[in-house]
This record gives sequence, C-alpha cells and structure tokens, in this order.
Amino acid sequence: MKIMDLRVMRGPNYWSNYRQQLIVVKLDLETLEDSPSNAIEGFYERLKALLPSLSEHHCSEGHEGGFFERVKEGTWMGHVIEHVALELQTLAGMDAGFGRTRSADQKGIYYVIVSYEIERAGIYSVKAALRIVEALVKGEEYDVQDDIETLKHIRDREGLGPSTASIISEAEKRGIPHRRVGRGSQVIFGHGVNQKKICATITSNTSNMGVDLAGDKDATKRLLDQAYIPVAKSSLARDEEELKFAIEDVGFPLVIKPIDGNHGRGVTTNIQTEEAALEAFRIAKEISKVVIVEAFVQGSDYRFLLVNFKLVAVAKRTPAMVMGDGYSTIAKLIEQTNKDPDRGEGHEKIMTTIKVDQITENILAQKNLTLESVLPIGEILFLKNTANLSTGGTSRDVTDLVHPYNVLMAERVARLMNLDICGIDVVARDINIPITPEIGAVIEVNACPGLRMHLAPAKGLARNVAERIVEMLYPEGSPSRIPIVAVTGTNGKTTTTRLIAHLAQQAGHKTGYTTTDGIYIQGELVFAGDCTGAKSAEAVLTDPSVDFAVLECARGGILRSGLGFDHCDISIITNISADHIGLGDIDTLEDMARVKAVVAYSTFRHGWAILNADDDLVYSLKDDLKCRVALFSMSENNERVKEHCERGGMAVIIEKGYVTICNGKWKTRIDKVENIPLSFGGRAESMIKNILPSVLAAVLSKFSLEQIRAGLASFVPSAEQTPGRMNLFRFKNFELMVDYVHNTGGFTELRKFLERTPASTKIGIITGVGDRRDEDIRNVGMLAAQIFDQVIIRHDKDMRGRTEENMTELLMEGIRSSGRTPQVNVISDISDAIRYAVEHAPKGAFITVSTESPRKTIDFVQQLLSEEGSVKEETNAGHALSKVFHK
Repeated sequence: MKIMDLRVMRGPNYWSNYRQQLIVVKLDLETLEDSPSNAIEGFYERLKALLPSLSEHHCSEGHEGGFFERVKEGTWMGHVIEHVALELQTLAGMDAGFGRTRSADQKGIYYVIVSYEIERAGIYSVKAALRIVEALVKGEEYDVQDDIETLKHIRDREGLGPSTASIISEAEKRGIPHRRVGRGSQVIFGHGVNQKKICATITSNTSNMGVDLAGDKDATKRLLDQAYIPVAKSSLARDEEELKFAIEDVGFPLVIKPIDGNHGRGVTTNIQTEEAALEAFRIAKEISKVVIVEAFVQGSDYRFLLVNFKLVAVAKRTPAMVMGDGYSTIAKLIEQTNKDPDRGEGHEKIMTTIKVDQITENILAQKNLTLESVLPIGEILFLKNTANLSTGGTSRDVTDLVHPYNVLMAERVARLMNLDICGIDVVARDINIPITPEIGAVIEVNACPGLRMHLAPAKGLARNVAERIVEMLYPEGSPSRIPIVAVTGTNGKTTTTRLIAHLAQQAGHKTGYTTTDGIYIQGELVFAGDCTGAKSAEAVLTDPSVDFAVLECARGGILRSGLGFDHCDISIITNISADHIGLGDIDTLEDMARVKAVVAYSTFRHGWAILNADDDLVYSLKDDLKCRVALFSMSENNERVKEHCERGGMAVIIEKGYVTICNGKWKTRIDKVENIPLSFGGRAESMIKNILPSVLAAVLSKFSLEQIRAGLASFVPSAEQTPGRMNLFRFKNFELMVDYVHNTGGFTELRKFLERTPASTKIGIITGVGDRRDEDIRNVGMLAAQIFDQVIIRHDKDMRGRTEENMTELLMEGIRSSGRTPQVNVISDISDAIRYAVEHAPKGAFITVSTESPRKTIDFVQQLLSEEGSVKEETNAGHALSKVFHK
C-alpha cells in the first residue's frame, strides 16, 4: 500500500461542511485490493490483540463491536486504516471520532478520511496506521505503544491548555469564530475590526504595565502595601550577604522565592533556620538573579480569580501530598496517588501527576525521611512547598464562602494592578471573615492565571469562568464577525469579487478581498499571486482594518484545504462549465457542482445564496440549501425567476434594458445596462453576468441605491480595476484587448462580444492550459477558429506536464474541426507573439491576447503603446466602445 496524496482540511470542504478538521488521504491498496481482511489468515485475531479498544467502534453496524464484525466478515484495508488512525488519536487523549472511506473511480484507490484535533497528530496517526496494518498483514510484531507515546508527545507540545481550550469552547457556543496562531496559546477571535486576541489568559485588552508589574513581585507588594492591602513583610536579596540582612529584617519563619518566578518554581516555604534559608536562596537564584525574602504567613492557600475586575471564583489549594497507611513507602504512596484516573501529564487531566524533584527531596531531608520511609497511619506529608496544580496540588471551590470585605479587597487589587484578568494568591486562616494582617495576606498577583482549578476542582462546584472571559471580550450585542461575501463558479469570479468590493467601498466600508491576482486591503494590493484559497481568506479576515470581506473561492483551494472561513453571509455561484474537469478526481460537471456547492452550503441560515437561474446545475442546488436563496438571470422571462418572485423571493434580471431588482412583486430599476461602464455599452454579456449578482449582493448588504449606482458608474474596466479582464488598449490603427480567457466558457462569451465588435480583421493570440483534458484544449482551438480571422498559438511557461508540440497539435485539431480556415502562426513566447501581431495588424483590426499573467502582459502592451506614442489604455472603455458599436 502507498499514500498517493495527503491533504489537510481546515474549514468547510468537499467531504464535509460540518466537520472541518479532516485528514484526506488518497490510498493505493496495490495488491491488497484483492485481499480483504477475511482473506488474510490471522489478521482479525492480530488486530484484536494489538488494539482491543477497537471493540468500542460501532462502524456502520451501529453497536459496539460493529467494526470487528466488519473485519471478521471482510473489509478493505483502507477502512481498517481509517479506524486504526482514529483509535491511535483517541488512545493518546485526543478527540477524533469521525472517519469515512470512499472508493475512487480507479480500482484499488480509496479516499481515507479521518478527523483530527491536532493537525500534526492527525497526519502522524494516518501514517502510523498504514505501518500497523502492513505489519499485521505480514504477521510481523509491532509496538503500537511507541506510536501512542509519540502522539501524546505531540499532544503535550501542540495541544491547547485547559484555559485556552475552555475559552475557545465558550466562544464556539456563541458562534464566535477563532483561529489559532502557530502552535502556542495565541488565538484570534472574531474577524477584521471586530477581532480580539488572547494568549492563554492574557487578552489584547490586558494592560502591558499591569503584566510587567505582576512580574515584579517586590513592586507589586509595595503598590498594594501603599493601598493598605495586607501583604507579607519582605526584603530583597541578590547575594548571601544581603540574605543575612533580609533574614534579620524579616525574621523566621520565612518564604524565599524568585522575584519573577511562576508556577511555584524556586519557592521554599516555612524556613526556620539559616542553613535552610541558604539552600532555599540557591534554589531561587536558579530562576532569578534577585530573590524575595518574606515573612511566612500561617494559613491556607487560596486563589482568587478576577475577570473584568470582578471576582468570579475562589479555590482553596492544597499542595501535593500523601497519607500514610502504616506499611507503604513514600515512593509507593506517590505511585498509588498518581494512579488516580483524574491525574495525568501536564494539563491532560484535572490534576497533574506528582513528580519527585529537588523540592520534594529537600522536604524529605528536612524531616529526616527518604522515599523508602514508611509513614504512620493517617499522617499527612506535603511533598511541595506550594499548592500549584502544575506540581500535583489539588483544589476545592470555596467561592460561596468569601466574605464581602474580601471580595472588595480582591477587586481593589485588580484595579490597582490594572489587570482585566488576574489571579490573586492569598494565604489566610479563613476567608469568610475580613482578611487583616492578623488573619492573612496577599502573597502575589498573577497576570496570566490558569483556569483549571476553577473549571474542574477536585472538590466543590465547577465554575465556568471561561464564559465570563468571553463575555468581557464580547459583551452582549457586540459583533465578532464582519460581513463576508464568498464568490465561486467557473467564470466571472474575479470581476464579480472586485465589483462587489468596489461597491462596498463606495458604501463606506473598509474592504479586504482575494482574487486570482492577489490579496487587496482597502483597495491596495498587499500580495500578488493566485490568492483564492483558505490561507488568503484568513489573511483578509485577520486584518484588523477590514470591516467587509469579499473572497474568491476557487476549485483548487476548496479541494486542497477547504474554505478559510466557517460561514459567509452571502454566497454567489456564477456558473458551472467544463473547466478543470478530470483534475483531482473531479470528473463530471456534477462533481464540479458539488465542489462549488461547498461555498453555498457554508452560508448562514439567515444569509443568502445568490444562484444563476440560467445555469441548470447552479439552479439545482437551491433545494439542498438551508439558507435563503436569491436568483439572477439575463432574461426577464426566466420562468424560474418568475416562480421564485411570485413566492416572495429576491432576484435581479435585465428588464427592458435595465438592471432590475425583483423583491416579490416589487421591482426597482438600478440603471440602464448600456450606461454601466463594465458592460462595454451593453454588449459584453459576460460582464453583465458579473454585474447582476454583484448588484444583488450590494442590495442584500443594505447599500443604498445611490451608493450602488455611484459604484457602478465609477467601476471602469481597466488594468487598475479589472486587470486581465477585457482590458482595452487603443493603438493608432487598431485596438488590442488583454483577457484572462482560458476555457471553453470564456471563449464562448468572448465570441458573443466580438460578434458585436466591428473590426477589419480579428486576431487572437491563444493557448491551452496543460492540465486540462485533450477535448477541452481542442474546444479552445475550435472556438478560436470560429472567432478569429488570424490565430497565433503561443505557449505558457508552465506547460503543466505537456510539451509545446502536443499543445499545438491539439489546438490545431480543434481549429481544423471548426470548418473554418483562419491564418495560423505558432509563436511560443507571448511577448514575441504580441509584438508580431501589433507589427502586422491591418488598419481597423482587433487583437485579443489570452494570457495567464495579466499584469506582465499589460506592462508589455503599455510598453508597445509608449514606443508607438499612441493614446493610453481606454479608461472609459464602456462608453468608447458604445460609440464604436453604433457607428
């Protein structure tokens, strides 16, 4: 067996709009296609012995043990790999419960789809599953525990901690989108101007000065002391000499800790002697150059958690401990305690396993004990100096016991520190009476407090403190999203995207949009390239200046990694025609329709899907959508539109020469088509098909009619606003148009346009796209012969697996099949081809240049214009051509 392709889905995708985190593997079973599981002797028994927990998998049988029944009866190895990959992740403590195996069109080729919680773990699990199944087929020994430990290591390094995970969970409940940045704890919530950031429990609103202050324990103490908050008496020490003075000043018992430590590292408490103080000083110095020597406060350890300067939870913390039974050694007691199923490594469980470290050994030494000592029955031994959960401590919720005076004190501390989220460590004899210097003290303030002790205390009520954090970031009624318009289809996506973005800017929005040309923020190109995938969409949605996004969504990006957003407000499917068929196992127009439908399926229920009522495949999607549907059509007599509007639906049509909005029985005329520059005087049908859904999207986005009309009037087809989309240049004796046209649908629309274009000679510089089917390339040649009097065949720099000779021959076959005999030249380099056409064009000619690199081509044409000294590109092309057409 071998993996032919592996893709990671990170958003709504071809396989599932709901399950967005999927690993999709194209798997070749090779010789095992003829060997299902029941045909391999001993396979079932070996699999069951290696991974007995697979008995919990229901599979299609719908009950426990269902998967093993399938294996026993006979199933293919792709299906087995799916279940093994899911189980490996589960055994490593990750949530992975969805999988599918589907046959591809080729014999022995399957798509294996498994969900993942952590991307790298998902990828590893699939590859490990392949190794495991191959070993089981051969009857070889396999140590599956190694893979599980590797996956646990990935989980520990790249998984989210409980604090961040809980905040994300609460955000998801409220429909707030989020995106993790890298592999750490930084997360961006919301989109564009409405985004908020967190890193663990530090937010984008958290005061930097507050964080710095909390990191300086001495400065914190001084600030709180001046505000009459009870704190422990303390002094600083940088060396042993200063330590002696500090001991004399503070007096025993002592606590010694680093000035800027965390998680209880380097802290020693209840120091009674100078010898113990010196050892504690050395431990603290390993963390910080300066240490704090403070009075040891008698009492219990409490953590007060404040969110938005309000107390939301209090936990009583107990250091890691064991209780003697009269016969077990301390080492054995620790081992038994760590067997508690609620204890795990790091943040894996609600409690952390207890580890024996230098602090533990020092405590044992002070008590004249070793790990082999036996504690009397009932004797409690604390194994750490601090009660941090990260070192094995436990917590108990005591929020309801806090005296109102202490609530006020904690909230004063948060305000004094200027921390929107903070954890205050208090040691006190009791918290249900006011804390005075005689009762207790504030020990320190934490700027990035952990939430685990409150979310899942060992005892007492769990407090949903993450909910309070999300409420602080997004108070009731405040938006987290920005409007998203997603555009897909075979042709017209880029121009439609650009026009909608232009209309949004005319309406006062700060737009971001993505196209095949690049990423644009507020009209400025910030990155050039084909940017129609998820990564580009995310770049727009995470830009803090953007308040309206228009995203072009192409086939390749959807299949490669899914969409870069979870939902959109408006989706548009322009059309579906035979382009890219045969690529990525998308072999039919119906397959392509399912790819494009991913965008429409991602529309909010309260949103709108704008569908082309003139396209049968696009229109047929309407009944499967959960959102509202609006239609567009070139014909005022389209029966689909009539029926839709009679039921109160929304649509846009061309009626009596006007772009007309239909809202039920009501109609609103936007503007006369021939007055809209992008329509080229009403003759560019392909452009009118882009105008219609764009206007409808603008109406549904609540732009005013005045704003829409002004936007249409100011959107002039040009290299600046529509690069590579019918860019017209006027030379002295002829005209030249640069266009991205490259497929059958595009050439069909081009033919309609040029039929209405008067010219002495029509010249076309064309090529085919290398990764298209032979028949698609022939069709381009056939259509070119029907359109042009002269054809110049050129070649792309990237032939995508074909030779120039093969491309030329296929185009010539198409030309010969047309029944026409245009003059044909072959000039491979596009610049040479353009220069040849320009130098040999007769007066009144019209040259069309088909290009895959619009900007480079436009630059070269403008260079030729400059050499000739001709007028510049026609920037009012619509009106200019209108005059030409009516001569």
